[in-house]
Amino acid sequence: MVNALTQMADTPVLVIGDMVADIYLDGAISRISREAPVLVLEQREERVVAGGAANVASNAATLGGTSYAVGVCGTERSGDALLAVLDENGVHTESFVRAEAHPTITKTRIIAGGRATVSQQIVRVDREWHTPLTEETEENLLACIRELLPRVRGVVLSDYGSGTVTARVRRMVIEETRRAGTPSIVDSRYDILSYEGVGYVKQNDAELSAAIGRELRSEEAIHAAGRELRERLGADGVLITRGDKGMTLFLADGSATNIPVSDHSEIFDVSGAGDTCVAVMILALAAGIDPLTAARLSNIASGIAVRKRGTATVAQEELRAAVAALEGDV
Repeated sequence: MVNALTQMADTPVLVIGDMVADIYLDGAISRISREAPVLVLEQREERVVAGGAANVASNAATLGGTSYAVGVCGTERSGDALLAVLDENGVHTESFVRAEAHPTITKTRIIAGGRATVSQQIVRVDREWHTPLTEETEENLLACIRELLPRVRGVVLSDYGSGTVTARVRRMVIEETRRAGTPSIVDSRYDILSYEGVGYVKQNDAELSAAIGRELRSEEAIHAAGRELRERLGADGVLITRGDKGMTLFLADGSATNIPVSDHSEIFDVSGAGDTCVAVMILALAAGIDPLTAARLSNIASGIAVRKRGTATVAQEELRAAVAALEGDV
């Protein structure tokens, strides 16, 4: 697998979807407010990191690929901050569409702690837009995608349900990637059944259960559901992430391969691990690596991500070291 990582270097991929600014406000507990029975925090730090599709794009870049991002953000300060973070991670953001009508999607986490207490999240405040893209914004988005598709070797559709991946975007990407033989993968939280014809699918076990419409309480049920989803979508493969049980990859040849967790170290935070998984899968597939090796690499990378606090990226060197350790080279 170490050789596969060398193959993945500089591979150009395109990430399309709901770009999110994850904001972390860290504060020290000062006192109880006299206005209400709530904590008063003295703010110590404010951090902005890439979330949603932006985290997929960031991971693709930090893992050594050439990452292009297409999405929508607002013209306000949080939009500036998100673009700055992406630029810092090495993501190409020239094709971002900025629109006043669609403020930047933000997820603000308030983190509280004190001298004798462990810092922890006490509340999250989300800002999303729930109106369809304007015709002008959608046309700009489609034009950016059309321009970039011939320049990349893999495409991600990262659909968090915020409306960036419209029916027209979805249809164009699936048709064009199929026509060109370009690998594609979708990660859709709520609407996976609308992605018929896509190359590969990534879902967690809860999302799979919701999509199929039944509870999956056994290994047999998971395998039946994974095969059913692949067949319904006509996909080349379906990758199901299963928490402490690792992953299962279903391919068009009828095979189903369980991939166990690679590292049983303490899990700090699962935020963004799925994004890391998708980024590795598309980089590997775009580099011509077989899907099972791609899934195994994504499993190792996800194991690194969950041991980091908050939404985080995985560096190429980290993944290389973990792969080498597993293969007995270090």
